[in-house]
Amino acid sequence: MKCRQIRSEKELAELVNEVGFLPFFKNTVEGFSIEECTPSELWFSEELEGPWEWKGPVARKKDCIYGKFFCGRAGFVSLEWVPDFVNFRRNGYDFDARYDDGLAPAKDKFLYDTVAGKGELLSKELKRLCNYGKGGNKGFDSIITRLQMQSYLVISNFEYMRDKAGNPYGWGVARYATPEYVLGAEKVKAAYVREPEESGKRIMEYLSKLLP
Repeated sequence: MKCRQIRSEKELAELVNEVGFLPFFKNTVEGFSIEECTPSELWFSEELEGPWEWKGPVARKKDCIYGKFFCGRAGFVSLEWVPDFVNFRRNGYDFDARYDDGLAPAKDKFLYDTVAGKGELLSKELKRLCNYGKGGNKGFDSIITRLQMQSYLVISNFEYMRDKAGNPYGWGVARYATPEYVLGAEKVKAAYVREPEESGKRIMEYLSKLLP
């Protein structure tokens, strides 16, 4: 695949909606990433905004979801494909049902329930509430990635530290939420009428045409 070059937040949002699934970083499919679709001068530029600055605003538009969905690495899924993506990744289970059937560890449930109960939480707030850090629980990154891969959690925004002049700096801090909180349960669960395998087949057929 060779996607067109993008130079703005608006063009990134348009590309996400055009292709449906869009990883952030280079991967095993050549050309299929935001990294490869963006001019190199827009990465880590001190003068110009680029993908690092665009990803939060695009996620906030509520016509897609963003998170670690692709082999544990970040990317977008468009609103059109969210229902089948969620149905397939969850394999027919809402989180409580997955836990009740012994398919999710207690630590995953604690993290998920904490986010779901608050609506959305910054990662540092979530770590504090669930006692992750020095002398506390271990494995936060693995659990939060697994919950995103299973489509139970997404990254709804990024927040930045600001200097005395009010300018953002450093790496953005992820804010986590359930996709139901971001988009509404009706939209997220629209494909629950299908078997998860059917949703998987629909996605595979689409991607096979997009990425022959």
